[in-house]
Amino acid sequence: MTDHELAELLKFSNPKEVYIITWNNQLIKLKCPFRVLVINNIGWLKIGQIVLVTEIKVTSEIKTVFIIEMNAYYYHHFEILI
Repeated sequence: MTDHELAELLKFSNPKEVYIITWNNQLIKLKCPFRVLVINNIGWLKIGQIVLVTEIKVTSEIKTVFIIEMNAYYYHHFEILI
């Protein structure tokens, strides 16, 4: 993906909200901060901790990143709690 294509995609995104599909197939919008459960030890975070996501970012490879206490972590290390 080129920088221009990425910029086009990101102009429709918001770093303070994310849309998710729930276990019962409902589309909902979550606004930051929202709670997540740590499912993999990563950095100073340990399995079982509940932490707050303050922002959502996207890498140049279009991977979702959660900002937690000013540190960036890939989304797949967490389970969103709603």
